[in-house]
Amino acid sequence: MSPADFRRIALEMPGATEATHMQHADFRVGGRIFATLGYPDERFAVVLLTPDDQAAFVAAAPNVFSPVAGGWGRRGSTQVTLACADTRNARKAITAAWQRRAPKLR
Repeated sequence: MSPADFRRIALEMPGATEATHMQHADFRVGGRIFATLGYPDERFAVVLLTPDDQAAFVAAAPNVFSPVAGGWGRRGSTQVTLACADTRNARKAITAAWQRRAPKLR
C-alpha cells in the first residue's frame, strides 16, 4: 500500500479532515486525531486503536501491525507497515480508529 492509498482511505471516513501534527500528516474527526502518516518515517502510518483492537490486529497480521514503542503503544497506538498492508486490512484498522474518535451521535 502506498501513502496515497492510506490517505485516500482515511479521508473516505465521514467527517475526516487532514491536518499536520508534529510535521506529519494526520487525519481527524471532530478535531480528534485517529491516524497519522509518515511516522516514524514515510514507510509507516499509525492508527489510534483501543488496546484490545490493537491486540486483535497484531495477532491477525503481525507483519503489518505492531504497537508503537512505549506508553503510546500500550494505550493502543499501532504502527502500520505500509509495504505489507493491503486495502482490506488497512481499511479495517482505519475504520476502527475512526470509530473510536468519531463524535457520538445523539
